[in-house]
This record gives sequence, structure tokens and C-alpha cells, in this order.
Amino acid sequence: MRYSIPALAPDAIHANTLEIEKSRFLCWLAHTPDTAAFDRLLACARTRHPDASHHCSAFIAGAPQEQVAIGFSDDGEPGGTAGRPMFQALAGSGLGQVGAVVTRYFGGTKLGTGGLVRAYTQAVLKALETLPLRDHTERRVCRVQVDFSQEAEARHWLDTHEVPVDGADYDSQGVTLTLGWPMDDSLSLETLSQRLRGGLIRR
Repeated sequence: MRYSIPALAPDAIHANTLEIEKSRFLCWLAHTPDTAAFDRLLACARTRHPDASHHCSAFIAGAPQEQVAIGFSDDGEPGGTAGRPMFQALAGSGLGQVGAVVTRYFGGTKLGTGGLVRAYTQAVLKALETLPLRDHTERRVCRVQVDFSQEAEARHWLDTHEVPVDGADYDSQGVTLTLGWPMDDSLSLETLSQRLRGGLIRR
């Protein structure tokens, strides 16, 4: 499966601030490939802004439409007015591996439930507008054996087709390459085997 994710370094933050009725909504977005990455994002927001009124959050720690590694929190705002709208904004973007924290500084004017839903939704959407993205391909481990004389040619083909070589083991039979093969099977091992004139064995 191929989809877009935040083009951010580990634990890097993309921020945007929105002001509504004197309340300030600071949205932090991050690349969250797992729940631990999201937990670090939330902890950082709480540490950097300890005096804020709320730290509402939502995350998708996986592919779009992920059903398990997801979550959202209103953090004291009226139920359903913050975390869920934030999650819906993330889900609607079609992105995967993305987390959001919206830190609110209360400005003295109550927004009402409808106003809060709009504010938290808008805070995430505005931050998403400028979020740098990159393509991500889900991969599975695949091992293939080639002759020593064909290793360079195999590596060149794999590099051309953006298949990472994560390891190489050498023995008397040749070299076994550990690959990150696309899970959507957009490439065929048969094509590589033909390129090597049949000199490929799948492990």
C-alpha cells in the first residue's frame, strides 16, 4: 500500500497557530509511525506549554483507514468537541502515520460546542495545508539469493526500482540479499529473475 506521510524527521514538529475569539489554538503535527512517537509528541506539548488550558489530540499510527493504532482525546473540553473533530480532519486528509496536538490558551470568551468543533477542526486543517509530505510504501521482508557475479547488477536493478537492500549475507553459494519488497506487489521478482537470466533464488 502506498500513501503520503509527513516529511518530518523523528520527533520534529510542524506548527501553526490560529486565534479565535481571543483563544489561541496552537496545532502541532508530527510523523507518528507508532503510538510511542505520538506519546512523545503529546508529552513535548505538555512540557513546552504547561500553563495551557487544554492539550487535545488525535493520531493515526499506521496507514489511512487504520482501525487499531488510532486515538483522540478532548483533554477536558466538552465531550466530542475537540479530539474527534481533530481525528476526522486527519482521516479526511488521506494521510497515514500522522499525529496532532492542539494546545489551547483560553482567551476568556466561551465558544460553545459548535464553535469548539469548528475551531479544533480548523486548527488541524490549517496546519495540514503547509505540512511537507513524502510518499510511503508499506514493505515486507523478502530474501533472494544471487551469484556473486550478479550482485552488482541485482543491486542496480533494485536501486532503480526503489527497493531497499537491508542486508547481505555471503556464503559459498553466493549472496543472499534482504529486501524491503513493496507489499502491494507492484514489482515482480520474475522481472528481476529474467534480468539476471534466471540466476535468482527466492529464500
